[in-house]
Amino acid sequence: MAEALALIDYGAGNLHSVNNALLAAGAERVAVTSDPDLVRGAQRIVLPGVGSFKACAEGLRAIDGMEEALTDRVVRDGIPFLGICVGMQLMATRGLEHGTTPGLDWIAGDVVAIERTDPAIKVPHMGWNDVSPMRHHDGAELLEGGEAYFLHSYHFEPESGRDIAAMTDHGGGLVAAVARDNMLGVQFHPEKSQAFGLSLLARFLEWMP
Repeated sequence: MAEALALIDYGAGNLHSVNNALLAAGAERVAVTSDPDLVRGAQRIVLPGVGSFKACAEGLRAIDGMEEALTDRVVRDGIPFLGICVGMQLMATRGLEHGTTPGLDWIAGDVVAIERTDPAIKVPHMGWNDVSPMRHHDGAELLEGGEAYFLHSYHFEPESGRDIAAMTDHGGGLVAAVARDNMLGVQFHPEKSQAFGLSLLARFLEWMP
């Protein structure tokens, strides 16, 4: 039986596009699921996310047992994990969008609004932009330099620079990816990033942290 990859369905992700991208990248079996028991049996987990931090966190916690299942499987058991866009932001300690909302607190830091320091800079940060990897820890090997598709008004500021796996520039530096041990989070959308995104997903499917 092919390895089970759980794509978390909590009402806050473009599941169809992510599922198709994972299959195109080589996944043999993707379970789109909101079942914590299935998550506990998964060998890899992908957490997408579209919308506000608050709405996504509330949607995830509305599924009885899902947060605990994710934490047990990812933090305790150490299986490969990929967070996409708000799914990456939920790895933070808290989000400051529409008030203060606790995150999963897997990587210490806050999700804060992008500051417009130049009138020419538009928020949200939308469209194609460079991804510049920072080669200093586990997880960075999954990332390569190139261009990816972004769409966000808030960004993750980790407490430790060591957790930053890649940067981009939009009127100043913004974190494009975070990583620690078996966890990788990307602010951009690999499912919308054509060959660059499929290449990342293919490496994630083979990743053995």
